[in-house]
Amino acid sequence: MDLRSYIRDVPDFPKPGVLFKDIMPLLGSPEAFAAAVAQLAGHYPVNSIDVIAAAEARGFLFAAPMALALKKPLVPLRKPGKLPGATHSLKYNLEYGSAELHVHADAIRPGAQVLVVDDVLATGGTMAAACKLIEHAGGTVVGCAFLLELAFLNGRAPLTGYDVFSLLTY
Repeated sequence: MDLRSYIRDVPDFPKPGVLFKDIMPLLGSPEAFAAAVAQLAGHYPVNSIDVIAAAEARGFLFAAPMALALKKPLVPLRKPGKLPGATHSLKYNLEYGSAELHVHADAIRPGAQVLVVDDVLATGGTMAAACKLIEHAGGTVVGCAFLLELAFLNGRAPLTGYDVFSLLTY
């Protein structure tokens, strides 16, 4: 299945000069969505992963079905104030400001092998923060998986040292 045919180009969104890669047509096709999840999940040996983690929100769309397919726990990395109880947190800078991610303090056992999933690899800032948060919580990042990668934004640079896998690269 040609997954590229399910990615729509939207010129001048969210601002003039930007060519937005819209994944909604892929999500709107059960066959394409299932194929993407299967290909992402199939890239990783089941016995090399203990946990699948994803930063909110669109990473959840791919991480949740992958966790089901691989029969692994899903650990959401959330914005401040979204998780009850004790959490680990990490503040990080983005090109337009700052952000913060939280994970439940008991979600990742020490030494757990964690696959981190997101929809798009752009500048890499959020994924780099997610990896640092996983490590702070005691886990080991075994990979960073994406539906698509915008290679011209050099998002792999902040992820040096991590295994990065993208189904589609633009």
